[in-house]
Amino acid sequence: MSVLKIDENDFDERIKNGKVIVDCYADWCGPCKMLSPIIDEIASETKECTFYKLNVDEANLIPSRYGIMSIPTLLLFENGELKEKSVGFKTKEELKEFIK
Repeated sequence: MSVLKIDENDFDERIKNGKVIVDCYADWCGPCKMLSPIIDEIASETKECTFYKLNVDEANLIPSRYGIMSIPTLLLFENGELKEKSVGFKTKEELKEFIK
C-alpha cells in the first residue's frame, strides 16, 4: 500500500477506521526527507495499517490539535483515537516497533 496525502478537510474522516499512521512533515525538513523513503518502504510491506502524509505548512489546525512542536512527528491512531506519538527520525526497525 502506498502513502497517501491527507489534509485538514479529510483528516477526521480518514483516521476514524482501523490503524492509521500520519506522517507530519514539511518539504524543507531534512529529517523528514530522510524518514519519507523508510515510511514508503514500510507502507509497501505492511497491510495492518494505512499511511498518510500531512504537510504541516499547509495545515494549521491538526498540528495545534495534537501538540506538534517538532517534525517529523508520527501519529498512530486506532479507530480515530490517538494511541501514540513519535517525534524525530527513526530507523526502519524503530518504526516497525512503533507500529506494533
